Amino acid sequence: MSLSETPSATVVIRSRRVVLPEGERPADVLVRDGKIVAVADHGTFAGDRITDLGSVALLPGLVDTHVHVNEPGRTEWEGFATATRAAAAGGVTTVIDMPLNSIPPTTTVDGLETKRKIAEGQAWVDLGFWGGAIPGNAADLEPLHRAGVFGFKSFLAPSGVDEFPHVEQADLELALAEQARIGALAIIHAEDPAVLEAAPQQPGVHYRDFLASRPDDAEAAAVARLLDTARRTGARVHILHVSSAAVLPLLRQARADGVQVTAETCPHYLTLAAEEVPDGDTAFKCCPPIRDESNRDQLWAALAAGEFIAVVSDHSPSTPDLKLLQRYGGSGDFAAAWGGIASLQLGLPAIWTEARKRGHSLVDVVRWMSSGPASLVDLTGTKGAIAVGNDADLVAFDPDAAFSVHAEELHHRNPVTPYAGKTLTGVVRTTWLRGRVVDVDAEPFGRQITRH
Repeated sequence: MSLSETPSATVVIRSRRVVLPEGERPADVLVRDGKIVAVADHGTFAGDRITDLGSVALLPGLVDTHVHVNEPGRTEWEGFATATRAAAAGGVTTVIDMPLNSIPPTTTVDGLETKRKIAEGQAWVDLGFWGGAIPGNAADLEPLHRAGVFGFKSFLAPSGVDEFPHVEQADLELALAEQARIGALAIIHAEDPAVLEAAPQQPGVHYRDFLASRPDDAEAAAVARLLDTARRTGARVHILHVSSAAVLPLLRQARADGVQVTAETCPHYLTLAAEEVPDGDTAFKCCPPIRDESNRDQLWAALAAGEFIAVVSDHSPSTPDLKLLQRYGGSGDFAAAWGGIASLQLGLPAIWTEARKRGHSLVDVVRWMSSGPASLVDLTGTKGAIAVGNDADLVAFDPDAAFSVHAEELHHRNPVTPYAGKTLTGVVRTTWLRGRVVDVDAEPFGRQITRH
C-alpha cells in the first residue's frame, strides 16, 4: 500500500526508532483525522506527505498526571498558557492539573467549572483535572466525579495553602469510604504531621538542616496509616511523589495483602541528590525533599522492578521572591522558601540522561512516563502508546543530542529550576497533538478531557 492509495491520510511519520508497546523498531506510523490508523514496516508508504525522522526516535506523547497550573488565583506563579507551552516543548501531550494552588481550589463543581472556563482556549496540550478531598467536602465528591475529574487529592500534612487544608484521620476515613463507594481514585500527599512537628526545625541556608526537618519516617508513618485505612475502606489509593525508599517495603506488603495501591516518583528524586544541593539554592526545595544518593539508587531499583506506575513532574512553581533565591536578593532560607520544583519541560531529558547511564532504554522511559501514567488515569486506549486507535500524540526525540539548561529560555512562567546550568541528553525536536504539529508560537488547540 502506498500513501497515494490512502487519499484521506493526514501524514505518515517514519523513524528507524519507533517506540511501540512491544518494543523499539523501524516503522511507519499512519495518522488520519488525529488518530493512529496503522503502524507498518519502515518504508511501507510512499508519497510526499511523509515526515522521515531518520534515527531520531518517535515516542508517544508523555502523560503528566501531576502538574500544578495554579490558575486562577495564583497565575503569577504559573498559568494554563505557560504551563502547557512548557509541556508541549518537553514532549508532554497530556497534563492532569492538581486541585491546588488555584483559588478557588477544585473541591466543588463550581470550582471545577471556574477553572475549565479560564483554561478554555489556553492549552497547547490536552488537559484534565483532579478534584480535591478536604475536610467538610465529602458531599462534593460524587458530583465532581460525575463531572469528570480523574480522582481526588488529599494531604495528610499541611499543604502550604490555607484554602486546601489537610485531612485528619476522621476526614480521611470518610473521604476514602466515599471514594470507594463511587469508584474514584484517591491520590495522597503522604507525610505525617506529628513526625514533622517532632523533627528538628532549624531555619537557614544549609540543605542538610531542611532535609532533617522532613525525615524518611514522616513518609513511612503516613503511608502506613493510609494503607491501613485503605484496607478497611476498600479504597483504591495512589501515593504521590514518593521520595523515600523507606516507603517501598510498606507498598510491597500492602500489595501482597490485596490493597489496591499504586505509587509514583518524580524526575528530581531520580536525577538529583542531597549531596549535590548547594547551600542557599532553594530552587531545589520540595516536599517531600530530595534525599541522598543511596536512597536515589533504591528508588531506581524499585522503578526498574515495576514498583512505580509512573514518573511524573510534580511541577509546582512559584515566583522567584517566594523561593527566596539568593540570586534575586532572597535569604536562601530553606525553611521559609516555597517548596516546589519547576521542571515540566525537562522531565524527559532529565530522566533519559540518568536512565541511559543505568542501562535503561527508551522503551523503559515510555513505560514510566507515558503508558504508565495513562493507565493510572484510565486513558489507556486513547493516550500513552503508539498503537492503532490511539490519539496521534507523538514526540520526535533525539536521544543523542545534548543541551545546557538555561532557565530563562524555558516556557514556564518564572525562570527558576534546579536544573539550571546542567547539561542534559535528549532533545525534543517536534511534538504532535492528535496528528498536528504543536507550534508554541502559534495558536493553541489542546482540548479539555474528562475521566472515561
